[in-house]
Amino acid sequence: MPRRSDKNLVVGLDVGTSKVAALVGEIKADDTIEVVGIGTHPSRGLKKGVVVDIESTVQSIQRAVEEAELMAGCEIHSVHASIAGSHIRSLDSHGITAIKEHEVVQADVERVIDAAKAVAIPADQKILHILPQEFIIDDQEGIREPIGMSGVRLEARVHMVIGAVSAAENIVKCIRRCGLEVDDLVVGQLCSSYSVLTDDEKELGVCIVDIGGGTTDLAVFTDGAIRHTKVIPIAGDQVTNDIAAALHTPRQHAEEIKIRHACALSSKGVNEDIEVPSIGERPARRLSRQNLAQVVEMRQEELLRLVQKELRRSGFEERIAGGVVLTGGSSKTDGLLELAEQVFQVQVRLGLPQYVTGLEESINDPAYATGVGLLIYAQQHRYAGGAELADQAGFWGRLRQWFSGSF
Repeated sequence: MPRRSDKNLVVGLDVGTSKVAALVGEIKADDTIEVVGIGTHPSRGLKKGVVVDIESTVQSIQRAVEEAELMAGCEIHSVHASIAGSHIRSLDSHGITAIKEHEVVQADVERVIDAAKAVAIPADQKILHILPQEFIIDDQEGIREPIGMSGVRLEARVHMVIGAVSAAENIVKCIRRCGLEVDDLVVGQLCSSYSVLTDDEKELGVCIVDIGGGTTDLAVFTDGAIRHTKVIPIAGDQVTNDIAAALHTPRQHAEEIKIRHACALSSKGVNEDIEVPSIGERPARRLSRQNLAQVVEMRQEELLRLVQKELRRSGFEERIAGGVVLTGGSSKTDGLLELAEQVFQVQVRLGLPQYVTGLEESINDPAYATGVGLLIYAQQHRYAGGAELADQAGFWGRLRQWFSGSF
């Protein structure tokens, strides 16, 4: 099979707690993305989104990348990778500058972003994203593209996402150990928002909840811009642990039971029995699926209540007229959408990856929301030198220098 040209390829590497997924996308002449390769491998070296075992993480990344290369018929050299973990937090900031030539140019935008990011953050934290919410020119608010507009004073309101330097360095180190470069690190819920949300939802107000294996990542959009992000360190793995403890079964069997039989709504009428393997040499038992549903419902409701509490704390609970979008591998649990509607009292839908073609049967799964989002993000930022990435370029440049001197 002929090998593909690298120049039209983008690669997303979703480094998750439960799995590592590598997706290869080919950018077509009409700027659409066709997914041409997928590789997945169980993740063994991460806990709650953070690397805890470098060797195991390197092996998982290597296997996933090799599988994606084989399917796509290409050689992967660099990736856009996801980052998660409870170390990630966010804050809003505001900057102001004079418009030098009375017409906004790129340099003015960069200066006002620099002013907005001039806030004190801990020494062990770094800015991952600077996401403009709106620009203001001479008290005229709601401007999204200020370049070319006339005025005297330019202001910017931005949403800043920051994370632990050590967590970012460990992910980059693992990827580099596989012989790959890191084009960018992108927080998980931002990736997923690119692939599952519509522009109408972002305008009206929506909360995306990405439920993975180790963390639940949420982001709130209103008026077309991101307003709030948060990582909650409870997700699918906690459900698996609860099942293992309640049913007295090994964890690997609890994970299989969760995937095949779990229901998040005990009132849904799940009356059948399921076979539950026992510990050691004891014979398997048959238990009611209703009992399993009660265990799952308690943990899932706890998680949804934590999301609701965070929404309330952020002040955006009443501003998500577009509802809630659940995505991520752990969002597929039977009955979870109905339970979420009971908790949030708004419309809830399952977020499936959109806006790409190719391998539809494989990627039509919320577990690939982050991976597909990375491809879209990579395409949109291939030639970016704008305000959003101004700080990131310096950060990743320093990281590359550090690694070059260390290996």
